[in-house]
Amino acid sequence: MPPERTAYLAAKGFAAELATELGDAAEQIGDRLFLAPGPPRPAAWAQNIWLDPQEIAIASIAEAARKLRAIQRNWAPYAPQFHRRAMLIQARLPAVSAKPLVFGDSPPAAPLGSWTLLDTNTVLAAPHCSSAFPNGELRFVEDRTGPPSRAYLKLWEALTLAGVRPLPGELCVDLGAAPGGWSWALQRMGARVVSVDKAALAPAVAALPNLEHRRESAFALDPHALGPVDWLCADIACYPARLFGLVERWLAAGTCRNFVCTVKFQGPTDHAAAARFAALPGARLVHLFHNRHELTWIRLG
Repeated sequence: MPPERTAYLAAKGFAAELATELGDAAEQIGDRLFLAPGPPRPAAWAQNIWLDPQEIAIASIAEAARKLRAIQRNWAPYAPQFHRRAMLIQARLPAVSAKPLVFGDSPPAAPLGSWTLLDTNTVLAAPHCSSAFPNGELRFVEDRTGPPSRAYLKLWEALTLAGVRPLPGELCVDLGAAPGGWSWALQRMGARVVSVDKAALAPAVAALPNLEHRRESAFALDPHALGPVDWLCADIACYPARLFGLVERWLAAGTCRNFVCTVKFQGPTDHAAAARFAALPGARLVHLFHNRHELTWIRLG
């Protein structure tokens, strides 16, 4: 029986971060896929994780498609090399819907496998992956009129992957809120929102009902000031160490149940800081499709 391996697909532009996270034992395939020995392990910079990938020998395009169909129906290709041959194989497989998701709808339930060509006669295929979306790319039907920026897509994605969202009437604190994209999204879910930022919100967001804007520093807000909080959300432009201190204060206070925070890197990636967030009990650290040079820290109560 071949030894267990796992493949990890980095987000575009962040292969170096994933390579550092996985260590020297990982073999790079193409521009951003890594094959590492052992069972799957947490990898924040992996946009999709391929579980138990297997090598399949093929003699033709038709045989490749036939062998993949024999395993299961739904496949998404990753084809940085031998692209034309890979696309000819994919064309012989059943079509997989890649329509943007309406926020609030559940991710697809059917298994979605991933595959690539190692060479012209060898397929690497994993019938099960960590993401229900092709190559981990979760796209939404966007609202192009309501929110003041596209930053709200990060919150939508985090909540979709977490499988929970604020309920109507729950209290959400949005730290570093301006211009208000996350506050807009939370208010649209029916939550009561306290937006905290020294800068002004976009006028249309500030005028929304059930939304209070506090013109003060997100770091100065006492975690006990608002009583019990259902959700703490933060998309603050600050160094990871400063955000970590803020998160620690709120965790120590015990006044909040759920957290969604963006860990932003200014300059080189601070892997040590990322590891500190990942080590917090009950935490999940991920690179969302809508993240840039940043990770999203999620902790649910």
